[in-house]
Amino acid sequence: MRVKCVICDKIEPIEDQSFVAKRLRNRPIHTYMCNDCSNRISEKTQARIDTGNFRFYRKRSEKDDW
Repeated sequence: MRVKCVICDKIEPIEDQSFVAKRLRNRPIHTYMCNDCSNRISEKTQARIDTGNFRFYRKRSEKDDW
């Protein structure tokens, strides 16, 4: 199966029976990102977190004693 990276538009072949290929076929909302772009984004995000100016806008889950 040939897939195209969402960010850099690079076309890469992946195995037809791999987990990523099955996910892309069965759920069209999922997109493919190549390893280069994925690594670049994770490195830049980690660098932003390390600066201390990065905020997580996740809602803190309160423990429910129910």
